[in-house]
Amino acid sequence: MPSDNAQPSEAGAKPGSLLLQSKLWIAPGVLSGLVALVLSLLYMGGILTPESSLHRLPIALVDQDSGRPLPGAQQNLGAQISTRIVAGTPPGDVQWRRLGIDEAQDQLASGKVYGALVVPRDFTDAVTSLGGPRATRPTLTVLTNPGTGSLGSSMAAKITQQAAHSASLGIGKQLVSSPQLAEKDPTARMLLSDPIAVNTKQGHPIGRHSGLGLSAFYYVLLLVLAGFLGANIVHNSIDTALGYADVEIGPWHRRHPTVPINRTQTLLLKMIMTAGLSVLTVALVMVACIPILGMDAPHLPMLALFSYFACLGVGLGVQAINAAFGGIGQIVSMFVFIALALPSSGATIPLQAVPGFYRFLALFEPMRQLSGGVRAILYFDARADAGLARGWIMIAIGIAAALAFGFLMTRYYDRKGLHRMASHVT
Repeated sequence: MPSDNAQPSEAGAKPGSLLLQSKLWIAPGVLSGLVALVLSLLYMGGILTPESSLHRLPIALVDQDSGRPLPGAQQNLGAQISTRIVAGTPPGDVQWRRLGIDEAQDQLASGKVYGALVVPRDFTDAVTSLGGPRATRPTLTVLTNPGTGSLGSSMAAKITQQAAHSASLGIGKQLVSSPQLAEKDPTARMLLSDPIAVNTKQGHPIGRHSGLGLSAFYYVLLLVLAGFLGANIVHNSIDTALGYADVEIGPWHRRHPTVPINRTQTLLLKMIMTAGLSVLTVALVMVACIPILGMDAPHLPMLALFSYFACLGVGLGVQAINAAFGGIGQIVSMFVFIALALPSSGATIPLQAVPGFYRFLALFEPMRQLSGGVRAILYFDARADAGLARGWIMIAIGIAAALAFGFLMTRYYDRKGLHRMASHVT
């Protein structure tokens, strides 16, 4: 009977002869190729066409104009411009929300709109004064919302600026054709052909150390990676300690004696360790980001609590998937928590600017829910309606689903007698 510790013979299989065996190539080749192909399609498919993928990007449209309508008109110029802007936007691209100024500011402060276009109170009066000696150039104000992300805010600003310019050309055409201005010199007529100035400013400012609205995304990415990698480290370490996996460091190799423990007890052990070590990993993420690097982080207690449960939810999900799928569990959990989650997070490219498949994923993929919660804490005064309430709800659902799925699968395996104890062939 051969010993378990028998050393391989020097005359054993050669690498060259092993490489000629087609079976050695099939499994890693298929898996590697599929992973590379799917990751490429997922990531590049979500970022290449944001403008052509626009779907109801929410932007506030505020008409404060209190001037009287011009002779022969039923509406003042502010109302006319607002109607023209809504009608002139391709259907489905932008969701213009016609709001009062207070409501618009509230939606900017909760991240519900990516920007705003504001028509001032004296707009009609300023336009009618252009032909007189006390002319005041009419101005439209574009409000950006950097807390929604630099790309989303800039897309909204571009759309509102284009709308303001289109409105200016429309009014300019009316002014130039007006009989009262027919005698103006060519320079004045050129100025009147595009009379409206556009003033752009932040509608809801965020801190200078916020990465232009991207700190929330990268912070969430750190939490997800900490939960994912930490859970896999716990998974492999416990399997090694219990004798179900080899310890191999450099040239040294050994296997601990196998501990008789069922799958359910093993999963419970891994989940408890994941819960405990998540305290350490989250604390170190926060120390690195806030006191060391200086990230703007108001509402620290809320951020710490949310960060812990976010990391814990990912970690428990990874343990449940590993317990259910075994050796390929790490690949499955990588797709669930990273590959599918990143392009559907809506944190770098707005969900309204990605194809519909990613908007569907965003309904349940964890990074979308966590990004909304962290963004609310960092940029929107920890408001529940800014995404924090949804974040907490989805974390609770995720943890409950991980516990239920993991323990149902391990109990099923245990009852079927599918134990992990390996039998030695003699």
